[in-house]
Amino acid sequence: MGSVSTHDWTIFALVVGLRLVVPLFIPRFPLPALLAALVIDGIDQTVFATFTDLPLDNYQSYDKALDIYYLTVAYLSVIRNWRNPFALGVAAALWYYRLVGVLAFELSGERWLLMLFPNTFEYFVIAIEVVRTRWDAGRLSKKAFVLTAAFIWIFIKLPQEWWIHVAQLDATDEIKERVLGVPGTASWAEGIANRPWVVVGLLLVVAVLVVVGLRLSKRLPPAAWPFTVDSDVVARHVGWAPRGRIDVAPHGVGHVLEKVALAGLVTMIMFLSWPLLDARLWDVALVVTATVLAHAGLSVWRARTGRSGAAHLGVQVAINTAVSVVAMLLFAALASRGAADLSAGDVLLFAYIVALIVTLYDRYSARREASVGAPELVAV
Repeated sequence: MGSVSTHDWTIFALVVGLRLVVPLFIPRFPLPALLAALVIDGIDQTVFATFTDLPLDNYQSYDKALDIYYLTVAYLSVIRNWRNPFALGVAAALWYYRLVGVLAFELSGERWLLMLFPNTFEYFVIAIEVVRTRWDAGRLSKKAFVLTAAFIWIFIKLPQEWWIHVAQLDATDEIKERVLGVPGTASWAEGIANRPWVVVGLLLVVAVLVVVGLRLSKRLPPAAWPFTVDSDVVARHVGWAPRGRIDVAPHGVGHVLEKVALAGLVTMIMFLSWPLLDARLWDVALVVTATVLAHAGLSVWRARTGRSGAAHLGVQVAINTAVSVVAMLLFAALASRGAADLSAGDVLLFAYIVALIVTLYDRYSARREASVGAPELVAV
């Protein structure tokens, strides 16, 4: 690692930085930010392999942790932006179902579990956000949401999860060898030169899809508003803008339990996939639970003493990260009876993750409670 060049580290920092920062735009601009996060996730290892000499032995573990990170922000953005309670319930069910499956996989190593618990949540959110660019998705029927989730689950995610996690096939190699008729190590230019008719056929398929798409678009209902990817603009169109304070955490056992479940599942998955960490899983779960409860206690104290959270979201995340660092160090020492051996970087990372979940969940749940939707949220 000491021989890695400055150029390589610069590219690594840029890519990982994008994977950490881009998801933070999902709550305000869900569709483009989600698509950008998806693209970066798909090309990051190719970028490293092509432009650097970095050893990538452990990057697959980091990659899984970063996937969970951006999808967690996507789930929290659904709480912030979707006014239809049934749609939120479907998204929540899909998200927690996937989290349970990923945790089971991390504990057992059985790859078929990732097919049994597919990541339908991500594409479901993208599909609904596409609708929200011009229409009020909150007025879709319950049947429409269920059918959308079922279609994505059966026809998109199951084949994809089988391909990636069960068959463990590489799409690039398969396309080069089976479609273009060249070895997987050959360049794309060599493959296209070997079978140029494949490219012509692909262009014809794209042209047909464009024509079909244009014809189907004429059958769509009139747009409710001009195209937008700004969730706050959509909120104003549907009457979902908050009318009240959004810097005070909502109270109630249900909110606390969900924060514990969400932070606990996410951090346990990240802990299991994170290389070179030595601790017991249940100690991690207890430390995270205690940290979330400490945050909940602080929010109750702030409410009773008239001290609200920091008005600026970034400042609030920073403050809560500092609180998480102190709480996690204290609870980790207690859980391990003073024998905790944690690096500063690991503590800061997990403290940031817990603080981000708690802050966004509190802020977005409060925003949801302070919002006033249209009279009828679910079409029948």
